[in-house]
Amino acid sequence: MRVLIIKTSSLGDVIHTLPALTDAARAIPGIRFDWVVEEAFAEIPTWHPAVDRVIPVAIRRWRKAPVAALLSGEWRRCTRALGATRYDATIDAQGLLKSAFLTRYVHAPTHGLDRGCAREPLASRFYTHRHAVPPGQHAVERVRGLFAKALGYALPAGPGDYGLDPARVPADPAAPAAAAPYLLFLHGTTWATKHWPERYWRQLIERAVAGGWNIHLPWGNAAELARAVRLAAGLPGVTVLPRLKLAGLAAEIAGASACVAVDTGLGHLAAAFGVPTVSLFGPTDPGYTGAWGANQLHLASNFHCAPCLQRRCSYQPDAAERARFDIVAEQPLCFTRLGPQRVWDALNGLLAAATAGSAAPANGANCPAADTVFAADPLPGTHPPVARAVFDRKAR
Repeated sequence: MRVLIIKTSSLGDVIHTLPALTDAARAIPGIRFDWVVEEAFAEIPTWHPAVDRVIPVAIRRWRKAPVAALLSGEWRRCTRALGATRYDATIDAQGLLKSAFLTRYVHAPTHGLDRGCAREPLASRFYTHRHAVPPGQHAVERVRGLFAKALGYALPAGPGDYGLDPARVPADPAAPAAAAPYLLFLHGTTWATKHWPERYWRQLIERAVAGGWNIHLPWGNAAELARAVRLAAGLPGVTVLPRLKLAGLAAEIAGASACVAVDTGLGHLAAAFGVPTVSLFGPTDPGYTGAWGANQLHLASNFHCAPCLQRRCSYQPDAAERARFDIVAEQPLCFTRLGPQRVWDALNGLLAAATAGSAAPANGANCPAADTVFAADPLPGTHPPVARAVFDRKAR
């Protein structure tokens, strides 16, 4: 049986699809997959042993220059590639108009979420088979449910397995050889409000260095490089990595003893490899975007307006907050609930649990969902942190 998957973006969403492939491969012997995905993420499907062929698309780039996409022949080559193979089924795992539209060029029955479940309800009109997968679940579980219904097998009990084979991830020749265990600090992200204050990163690195750890700092653009250089300045054992491709970053993540991450797609990749990771959430909610898998701990702020889900912080601090915090260096203030010592303590606890063998297998098999701790203000009279399982409403 050969199935075409359409899941084009983003990094985290592509990673969330992998456990469904593992389920299907175990339920249907001999099943093989091809995968339509954005060119920036085309390496990821190749790391799963059930994937044979990747069909890269450039929808993000084509939207900016549609005439150029047509004149260059890129769009024609894409549609020809989609129609070149006779598939037994096509699964649109994205549920968006942009992904559903691509199914028009595929010669196969098409499966997707029904109108009440798809993120963009009109997408369901493109499918020959529409499936109801209840919202309110994490994206991993929703995609697993969609695949089970589309391919006709019982959804396996228990958490999923990403199925990634680290041996299939090529190391980047530019990456330095790691002579000693290291921690990887994923400090880069998209929204300005999702950035943990640079002062906090520096203080966390100082604690880690004092604890005998080597630190690796990746970067993806000029601003992140400049920040990494500032964070590493004058500290022994802190390495600013060269610019790495996605596979190189994946190899760095897979080789780390643990990670600390802001809300970023690379945090999902750490979860997929089962690397112990503390993820930091201020304006965003781990119930929407939390990493899913073994050895994952989310620290979420309980600040007055968190999670606001805003790209720009509009919060106006009162006089007491202005006196207590550095309004410039500690922006956004929701992260003041997640100070460096709290993060360092959480990281040490996660490392101790993993070392003691209490964590789930690194490949994600039989792993629990990540836990979220809502970090309360340490001031007297505030409620203590609580933990709960993570679900992802973004998948709706």
